[in-house]
Amino acid sequence: MKLIRKILFPFVPIYYLVTWLRNKLYDLGIKKSVSYNFPVLCVGNLSVGGTGKTPMIEYLIKLLKNDFNVATLSRGYKRKTKGFQLADVHSTAESIGDEPFQFYNKFKNDVLVAVDSDRNNGIKNLRNLENKPEVILLDDAFQHRKVKAGFNILLTTYSNIYTEDFMLPTGNLREPKSSVKRANIIVVTKCPNDLKEAEKVVILNKLKLQSYQFAFFSSIAYSNEVFSKDTSKNLESLYDFTLVTGIANAKPLVDFLKAKDLRFEHLNFKDHHEFSQQEIFQLEKQRLIITTEKDYMRLKQYESLKDKLFYLPITIVIDNKIKFNELIKQAVKH
Repeated sequence: MKLIRKILFPFVPIYYLVTWLRNKLYDLGIKKSVSYNFPVLCVGNLSVGGTGKTPMIEYLIKLLKNDFNVATLSRGYKRKTKGFQLADVHSTAESIGDEPFQFYNKFKNDVLVAVDSDRNNGIKNLRNLENKPEVILLDDAFQHRKVKAGFNILLTTYSNIYTEDFMLPTGNLREPKSSVKRANIIVVTKCPNDLKEAEKVVILNKLKLQSYQFAFFSSIAYSNEVFSKDTSKNLESLYDFTLVTGIANAKPLVDFLKAKDLRFEHLNFKDHHEFSQQEIFQLEKQRLIITTEKDYMRLKQYESLKDKLFYLPITIVIDNKIKFNELIKQAVKH
């Protein structure tokens, strides 16, 4: 894979030019962006792969749901439906996508969850509802320039900060690094829990923030329990289980479990993996399965896995969260 990416390096300038030109047309107003007179917050990144958008959306939901009528709007990656879909009791991971289905399962009594690849159409449909949202959180929409969000939160991982990356197809960047100017907040995600202040300064120097931008650092906090639909187990009591992951980067989770001296086999699949029937047969043979919350949304439909399938929840911990929360609430109130 690395060799192929190196071979494709001559195509990087072409990809750069195409995405730069597209952004320039939006910046100049030649291609039109729609603005809204109510709060629309976007969570996104410059790179492909997992930067922690889902736990960030969940963090924002928890922060805002008690004071505002909140909706999330996602594309619904790999769903089997088209157009606008509003999550309800009949929704599945196949009908709205695994991450929106996760939002709905956790917050169905608190927020509206919708999907639409055309974000403007999704926003219009949400605002036409009788219980229309006062705040809309756009999931993975930083490159969706047809919507001009009122506030942009850009995520970049500690292990692969965008300043050190290259454009596709050799690197992971979806668009030029200069696009970061659209961000109001930059969050360096998946940091070590013991990240030193001196290293934060080094990273901040690399980010070269504009006067209107703020940067924060976040880390992952894993639960001490795993959960199924009906029960939970203490993580420390588990032994000889199978870890099943279909996420962009499973290494932090694997490292966490190894640090606890837990014995497990790891079945690692690509991000948003659609499990085949043969793979389900393989999983049925396992004694105990631990997976991520996102993967659980796809696997819980299989009755044969019901008694052996558990997920390990995560949350994010943000340094200087008081300031972060303050900036979010200001953005919503303005």
